[in-house]
Amino acid sequence: MASRFLLVALVASILHVAYATTAYDILEKNNLPRGLLPTGVQSYTLNPEGKFEVTLAAECDFPITLGGQQFKFRFASTVGGVIQAGSIHEIYGVSVQIKFAWLGVRQVDRAGDQLTLQVQQFTQSFPVSAFAASPSCSR
Repeated sequence: MASRFLLVALVASILHVAYATTAYDILEKNNLPRGLLPTGVQSYTLNPEGKFEVTLAAECDFPITLGGQQFKFRFASTVGGVIQAGSIHEIYGVSVQIKFAWLGVRQVDRAGDQLTLQVQQFTQSFPVSAFAASPSCSR
């Protein structure tokens, strides 16, 4: 009887750890900073092939200052891509405002202390530290 109780307790603790994982933890486990996602993630899914999808309460806009320039990012209420160690590709639902146009973010790669964002035909690198904290939505 005691061994059955221990087995049930062990399984419950393993399930608790599995369910305690957040979308931000998934980023960090893949060597990516948690600040790639805004605060307020409602839920996420991750399949064995790495397809990662995140649900926010609503569309989310926020500014980030990078390299002395301010950029405005927009996240749809559902965003995602394929995540692997140091990279997210096939990104959907994320765009950045450059001048007057909104351009889709397609890929994010980490190399050492640098993150490279591919925005349609353009790529730009920034320090990983710029994405250390999750931004708050302005709407």
